[in-house]
Amino acid sequence: MTDNSNWHGEERRQTPRKGDRLYRIVEILNICCWLVFLAALIVFHYARPELISGVQEYWGINGRDSWAQSLTLPLLMLLVFCLMLTSVVFVLRRKRNRRKRDFFGINLYFLLALVIIALLWITAQVSGSS
Repeated sequence: MTDNSNWHGEERRQTPRKGDRLYRIVEILNICCWLVFLAALIVFHYARPELISGVQEYWGINGRDSWAQSLTLPLLMLLVFCLMLTSVVFVLRRKRNRRKRDFFGINLYFLLALVIIALLWITAQVSGSS
């Protein structure tokens, strides 16, 4: 056992998690990751091909049957940014979470899986329709 009587720093094991600056930064970045993903979902809604129903076809209402080229690149950029931001949060959580009672962070794993699947699927869809 080492003698820490000369050490005058902060004892992180005794400080509450909410008081830790790094923990607060990780929380804020985690929320930002989800907001960027939400923005990507909104862009996806407007970029995807429109569903042309039988009624629309019967009445002669035109719809777009391909991806909107002007929105495809911003959609991919949002997803890549979300992937990078999620990776940064993973690194910061790994640095911060050392206690047994620290949370696992399943929402980040879920977000990471969603973003990777979305990137692969959209890339396949856009390259397949070109």
